[in-house]
Amino acid sequence: MRTERPNKEELQACHGMTVEDLMPPNLRLLFVGINPGLWTAAVNAHFARPGNRFWPALHRAGITSRLVDASLGLPEAARSELTTAGIGISNIVPIATARADELSTTQLRAGGVELRALVAKRQPSVVAVLGVTAFRQAFGRRDLAVGRSAEDFEGAQLWVLPNPSGLNAHETVDSLADWYRIAAESAGIELHA
Repeated sequence: MRTERPNKEELQACHGMTVEDLMPPNLRLLFVGINPGLWTAAVNAHFARPGNRFWPALHRAGITSRLVDASLGLPEAARSELTTAGIGISNIVPIATARADELSTTQLRAGGVELRALVAKRQPSVVAVLGVTAFRQAFGRRDLAVGRSAEDFEGAQLWVLPNPSGLNAHETVDSLADWYRIAAESAGIELHA
């Protein structure tokens, strides 16, 4: 973990970097972001940018026992809690950009192929893709709405859920938590009070 937040120059240097997936051996629930942001790449921790609502929503949903601050990296206690529960985190596209709209349709489609291969290999019970528009682009499925898909995804339940980015003004921490809780319950994740 880092001891201080990345500066502007460090963030710019992270364009095109990748972030390690969080992938426990007993994968039950896989959260899938669109792609890593520059802050995430700088600290090698998913959804790390301050203001991203992923970690507050996970805590509010009861998926984590405490509020996680990943802005300097993912604390070992949080990593252990997630992996013990069988919760993983990946991305459709592994390449860091300042904004997800910098990705091309070609990159999203190629990432979709890779995601299918990952899910087929690791066989989680539930895949929760956090970003409806990106999912539609990656898989050419303009008909999908927020919620559980009627179709499975390489043998896993597919949930297409709202993105936790602060740019997604339609959602709140509470509404995100409601969706994430339902996906976790579907995966058999034991929730905290």
